[in-house]
Amino acid sequence: MDLRIFTEPQQGADYETLLKVAKATEDLGFDAFFRSDHYLAMGDADGLPGPTDAWITLAGLARETSRIRLGTLMTAGTFRLPGVLAIQVAQVDAMSGGRVDFGLGAGWFEAEHTAYGIPFPKAKFARLEEQLAVITGLWNTPAGEKFSYEGTHYQLTDSPALPKPAQSRIPVLIGGHGATRTPRIAARYADEFNIPFASVADSDRQFGRVRAAAVEHGRKADDLVYSNALVACVGKDDREIARRAAVIGRDVAELKENGLAGSPDEVVDRIGRYQEIGCSRVYLQMLDLADLDHLELISSQVQSQLS
Repeated sequence: MDLRIFTEPQQGADYETLLKVAKATEDLGFDAFFRSDHYLAMGDADGLPGPTDAWITLAGLARETSRIRLGTLMTAGTFRLPGVLAIQVAQVDAMSGGRVDFGLGAGWFEAEHTAYGIPFPKAKFARLEEQLAVITGLWNTPAGEKFSYEGTHYQLTDSPALPKPAQSRIPVLIGGHGATRTPRIAARYADEFNIPFASVADSDRQFGRVRAAAVEHGRKADDLVYSNALVACVGKDDREIARRAAVIGRDVAELKENGLAGSPDEVVDRIGRYQEIGCSRVYLQMLDLADLDHLELISSQVQSQLS
């Protein structure tokens, strides 16, 4: 079971804070550092000192880490043109020595678009499919050849399809709860399917849909990695669990029901339930980025039992 650290910087974190978390992620033996791709805080958070850009952040971390994989859950398809995004991700992959995983989603948070003057299209899923076709097409075009694409939303003519990523294939992550289009897109493009903040039962149903879609697309169901993203709130005792839950404004009982909360042994047991349905990777959503002791506890008392 791989454990990856997943951050939400739009809630309030500058680059130096993210760097500290990424370095702790690497030092403590976690598999990867991921971040969201948002420009506006959610809920009651003030978001200070303001948003950071996902791929600029990852470019910096690519030069300041050496082992962990780096990626997004998920890059918003509404934020960037696919040709430009292909260049950005390929460059960060090269800067990291081939350690990027690329998560791409349709985009959903309309308020952040209106706040920063970003168009919010209606046909987001149709655009997402074309974006994936363009990005993977650019990366997969042999060096020296041209790439063209004629879609409803995007058109490319005689692109040199450069630069190339350091990896021969950047792992592509697709995720979500949709019952029809999401599994179909994942079956066509994904190396990993991720479902965020879902119960064991809901995850099992969605994994089943993706497995079936993969087979219909001519792939083996196990060609994909299946993963979950879940909020983490782990403590040595009830007092520490309650303190960490209070800091992030959540109820302990609710977190135990919907996330990974409790003692290390409780969390290991809950992760095991996800593992039983085929999950082999968990993204631990860390909402208090100042609490590096939380990472150390999970590393020493949760991750150590899963390796």
